[in-house]
Amino acid sequence: MKYFFRKAALFAAYSTICACSQGSLSKEESGIINGQGEVMRVFTVNAPEDLEVLRRPCSELNDRELRSEDFATLARKMVATVTSPEQDGVGIAGPQVGISRRVIAVQRFDKEGEPFEVYPNVRIIACRGEKVPGPEGCLSVPDCRGTVSRYRDIDISYTSLPELKDCTETISGFTAVIFQHECDHLDGVLYTDYLD
Repeated sequence: MKYFFRKAALFAAYSTICACSQGSLSKEESGIINGQGEVMRVFTVNAPEDLEVLRRPCSELNDRELRSEDFATLARKMVATVTSPEQDGVGIAGPQVGISRRVIAVQRFDKEGEPFEVYPNVRIIACRGEKVPGPEGCLSVPDCRGTVSRYRDIDISYTSLPELKDCTETISGFTAVIFQHECDHLDGVLYTDYLD
């Protein structure tokens, strides 16, 4: 009888460990997220292995992954990276730190205090009006700038945190431009693709 209960307890512990690990990102992703300091390395077009990651379309995050400690760490580190003095950017996407997932961090110039916010599973679902040309640069394309035409009025969908509900939001102005630039990264598109 003792043997049976010991086996049952071991099975229960094993099941709990497996259930928890299913909520984590992959080992490779987890290694990237947890293997560095607070500021992550930004992938650039100057390294062929980085460019391969930057050109890869990203996959969505499931609810378990979004509840994981790895995702919380990734979100925090993405904001720390884009706001670091070395980068001083206004947005960053998962592939730019080596994570091929649909997640971006964007500075919300349209909100009081201009906070950075993280958007998992983000997509642009509508664009309105005419495209307007404007200057752009990119953390992953060092020492380069160009003029890109973008919509100034868009709708996005994303998974809200911590509720894990599908949400939509209308974004306007320069913040809409940032969202378009970062969402392009999630589809393997760089702003330089729009330049002549």
